[in-house]
Amino acid sequence: MFSKSTYLNRRQTLQSGLGSGLLLFLGNEESGMNYRDNVYPFRQDSTFLYYFGIDHASLTAVIDIDNNREIIFGDELTIDDIVWTGPKEPITEKAAKVGVTEVKPTSAIGSFLKDAVSRGQTIHFLPPYRGEHYLKLQEWLHINPAEAAQKASVAFIKAVVSMRSYKTDEEVAEIEKAVNTSVDMHLAFMRRTRAGMTEKEIAGNLQSIAIAQGGDISYPIILTVNGEILHTHARDLAIREGQMALCDAGAETAMHYCGDLTRTIPVGKSFSGIQKEMYEIVLQAQEAAIAACKPGVLFKDIHKLASTKLVEGMKQVGVVKGDVAEAIEHDVHTLFFQCGLGHMMGLDVHDMENLGEQYVGYTDDLQKGTAFGWKSLRLGRALEPGFVVTVEPGLYLIPTLIDRWKAENKLSQFIDYNKLEHFRNFTGIRIEDNLLITETGNRVLGKELVKSVADVEGLRE
Repeated sequence: MFSKSTYLNRRQTLQSGLGSGLLLFLGNEESGMNYRDNVYPFRQDSTFLYYFGIDHASLTAVIDIDNNREIIFGDELTIDDIVWTGPKEPITEKAAKVGVTEVKPTSAIGSFLKDAVSRGQTIHFLPPYRGEHYLKLQEWLHINPAEAAQKASVAFIKAVVSMRSYKTDEEVAEIEKAVNTSVDMHLAFMRRTRAGMTEKEIAGNLQSIAIAQGGDISYPIILTVNGEILHTHARDLAIREGQMALCDAGAETAMHYCGDLTRTIPVGKSFSGIQKEMYEIVLQAQEAAIAACKPGVLFKDIHKLASTKLVEGMKQVGVVKGDVAEAIEHDVHTLFFQCGLGHMMGLDVHDMENLGEQYVGYTDDLQKGTAFGWKSLRLGRALEPGFVVTVEPGLYLIPTLIDRWKAENKLSQFIDYNKLEHFRNFTGIRIEDNLLITETGNRVLGKELVKSVADVEGLRE
């Protein structure tokens, strides 16, 4: 938890931005895995954390701008609870630490909101994303679950995005702590991975590092020898000499700020010739993209730059032919690079994604693309100082996609499908780092994590 003044200032700024109405913050509940009392690890809603800082289940908060009231609704532990959990800090004391003096039981919120509606107050809420959010909105505000997302307050969304997008120094320090733990996880992956180990064995060892350093993973670890499958998670699959292993893993601190890194390594001591050549293509694309990250530059244009570098590389290996710029205009790169170059990062690994990508990653004047490849670009807007973003280009040779394009003879003026057949089982490579946008450019966050071919192979000795 940050200082009381941090949360007081955040809430005051938010109120000033909205001007009137009542802001409803839906905290998260615990969720049973296979029965009620055997629960998944609890994770508080990130916007609730941002403004109220309390990492505690079953809380709801309101900021009544019109009447200058801030209230947290929640129930203190009963003696039956304490028998199982031991004594815990009361909600009233937690609330006081973030500058909230009014705490009411959960049972009081229904009548409180009913009175607000009867007075004609506007109730602002954010898009729901968990089952309990939909049910609470239905119970308290009589909103049909099917209509809840559409009835979320756009003004509230924009006000939150306008604050959470810009990381303060104390937030950057917390993010960097997460990135440093993520670096430790990746160094362990790069040093300890050996043929015969299973993907799950490796991923489990990495998660233990995140837990040991006081937090946990910020998303389920992607660890696979099938790097062309963008979000495949660790399996009971033994890795083999000659393969590459891709690890996309990040840690989350105790305060829930995130890291998100990716490295790709040879399972043996060194890359094969073609693996090395393809790896260099991705690395050069990433380095060019990082160099271009500075205030005022559209991230959409940086995505296009990285795509151009990838296509130039694929032309060098003989898969792409013709004019590279013209090929890019025809979206040839989406055969090899189907996802976006990066995204915002902070309290969420895909920061504020539940609020809507158009609001977070784009602007009223810049609309999110809908074409294949471009629709997966979560961030397109101009970069600004204080943004924390990921930069993660990759090459993904997906046999099903190759077969579909080949059957259609799609863009054959730019693609040598005979040459491409030699790469259909190549799998994929991704390299990812986390950047803070500064006044003059950017800074790669965290301790150095090697990524040149020579340095990666040096850790495989």
